Order: sequence, then C-alpha cells, then structure tokens
Amino acid sequence: MSTTSPPVTATPATHSHRSADVVGLLKSEWTKLISLRSTIASLVLLVVLTIGFTVLFTWFTVAYWDNVDPIAQAQIIADPARQILGAGFLLGQLAVCVLGVLVVTSEYASGTIRASLLAVPSRIPVLLAKSGVFMVVVFVVGQIASFPTFFFGSAIMRSRASVSLGDPGVLRAVIGAGLYLALLGVMAIAVGAIVRHTAGAITGIIGFILVLAPLTQLIPGTIGKYIQAYLPSQAGSLIASPQQSPDDLLTPWQGFGVAAIWTVLLLALAACLLRRRDA
Repeated sequence: MSTTSPPVTATPATHSHRSADVVGLLKSEWTKLISLRSTIASLVLLVVLTIGFTVLFTWFTVAYWDNVDPIAQAQIIADPARQILGAGFLLGQLAVCVLGVLVVTSEYASGTIRASLLAVPSRIPVLLAKSGVFMVVVFVVGQIASFPTFFFGSAIMRSRASVSLGDPGVLRAVIGAGLYLALLGVMAIAVGAIVRHTAGAITGIIGFILVLAPLTQLIPGTIGKYIQAYLPSQAGSLIASPQQSPDDLLTPWQGFGVAAIWTVLLLALAACLLRRRDA
C-alpha cells in the first residue's frame, strides 16, 4: 500500500530567506561604503563646501550690495532662498559626483567586485543595493548640509532680504536640495558602473551634469532652451528653488521627475552592461 505525502509549502521559508538575503546585501553595501577611506572625506567635504561657500557668497553679496546690478538685486529680494541655496550646492555637487563614481570604480580597481558578483550571481541586486544605500546616505548628509546652509545664509541676508522656512516653497526647496543630491549620487553610481574606470567616469559625470548645460546655451532659439530645460542638472535643481522663475519651462516637481527618469535610464543601462560584461 502506498501513501501520498502532502505537498510541502515552502513559500514562508522562501520569503524569509529572500528577506534575509536582501538585508544581508544592504548591510554588505553599507559596510563597503563606510570602509572606503574617501567616503568620510567626501561627505565632510560636501557639508563644508556647501555651508562654507554659501556663507562666503552670501556675505559678499550683502557686503557689496551697492555694486550688484539693480535687476539682480530685485531678483534676490523677490526670492532670497534661491540665492542662498544655489550658492553652495553648486560646488557640493562635485563631491557627490566623485564619491558616487568611487563607490563603484574602487571595487573594480581593487578586484573586490568579483567577490560581490560571485555572491549574488544575478548581479542586478548588487547594483540596486549599492544605489539604494548610497542614495539614503547622501540624502541624510544633504539635509545635514542644507538646513544649516539656509539658516546661516538667511541670517546674513536678513539686512537686505528676509526669508524663513515658513515662506511659500522654502521648506520644500531646503529638503529638495537633499533629494536632488541623492538622485545625483545614483547617477554617478550608474556612470561609474557604465565606464568602470575612475578618471573616465568622473570626467563623464561632471561633464554630463555641470558642463553640458552651459554648452546648450549656445544652441539658438527655442530648441536650445528646451534641450537645456530637460537636462538632468537643470531640471533636477528646480526642486531646490522656492519659486518658479518665469523662464522655467518645468515646475519644481516636474523637473525632479525628469531628473528621476534620467537616473532610471542610466541605471538601466548600467544594469544591462553589468549583466553582459565580465567583472
């Protein structure tokens, strides 16, 4: 007489195992991130550059107010938070770009990427975990930089133009500065995974983010204006602007959405190449 064993349901165990794998992968990427000697230096540099240059530029603006063009004076008075947040974060982007590239290329340079990919043969979770951990870290550090930046800048600017977090769009802009830097960090990781060489990847991401936009100003007519508006740096930085300028083709959240699409496309290309190429 034969007996038939009931089917074994492995779903809960499988689900638990997958959750453990995800947590383990995130912990691994966190450990690797904070183990990089350049990580702490770059993050500290981000905070110092952002706060320091904001204080410096804002002080120069106030100290030499009479030498500022009347049109520029009117723009600053109408939207002082844009002036405050824009001064330091333009340079803070450099630190994020460099660190995001190093998160990937340092593993290729040292050969540790092979161990990571052997542990996770499907490869894509490694890239996603690396991007997710770095995005959260940059967002947190971005907030650590953006709030003091605003408070210092507004205190210096008070004699010429008063602004507070309660003003329309200001709180969104201060938080948005960290959001934009977080997206920028993922873009840098994607470019690092695509190029895989530190010098080339840093040159590529800085050129793509900071150099391409000014070059599009040379394109005459409406075409150049639209191309520039939909570049990730121009579109993404709108989220850190309290008020929409009459010349802006996108709203702040539309611009952030455009930058997010750029980020997803770059990450998708990086994932595709990661699966196709040898480590």
